[in-house]
Amino acid sequence: MTTKGKLFLIPCPLGDLAPLDSLSPQIKTAIEQQQHFIVENEKEARRFIKRISPEKKQNELQLYPLNKYTTELEYRRYLDVCESGTSIGLISDAGCPGVADPGAVIVALAHQKNIQVVPLVGPSSLLMALMASGLNGQQFTFHGYLPIAAKERTQAIKKLERAALQNQQTQLFIETPYRNISLLGSLIQQLQPSTLLTLACDLSLPTEWIKTYSIQHWKKLKLDSYHKRPAVFLVHGPD
Repeated sequence: MTTKGKLFLIPCPLGDLAPLDSLSPQIKTAIEQQQHFIVENEKEARRFIKRISPEKKQNELQLYPLNKYTTELEYRRYLDVCESGTSIGLISDAGCPGVADPGAVIVALAHQKNIQVVPLVGPSSLLMALMASGLNGQQFTFHGYLPIAAKERTQAIKKLERAALQNQQTQLFIETPYRNISLLGSLIQQLQPSTLLTLACDLSLPTEWIKTYSIQHWKKLKLDSYHKRPAVFLVHGPD
């Protein structure tokens, strides 16, 4: 009976750092040992693999796209190589595969097929932001992206603030960097003055900036310096 291959979950740096500055040495080993990779963006994946393992022959790589254009029929075949005894790597575009990342469907499929999943150590912007916020790390909820439309966004902000106040539960969410200022403005306008808001920008980079203030304090600050910077937002009730 053929031993099944494994699914290695391979994180990437959160920014343009030397990969091993923020990644486990296990990742270099995993990349050097695999030829098959499931990737969100082929160009970025090849660049990442080359930086980790310059001697690896790019023309021998087998890359399988996983993005908004990939159909279920396509991605359900990606783990066939594991069934035949060959391991495969799942590379996130930024951060950890399966966390705010389309790779979760591949991990779920691996469990269905009784394929061993091997998570490797790497940066998670959500956990790093929570660690550095000083907010409740025992109870928290991640909401992904809030609605773009003003009315729906206001309703979502009010709802997550109620959860934060009633349950003393940290609420985490993200935004496309070019809409940071718009979201930050909405939060400052809609949240109560004593509610706590953390903004964590450029995590793990030299320009990293993380602050937790009350909304009353945020209203005194200039907001333009946070434009187009990858960020995580966290909301919690007052201390």
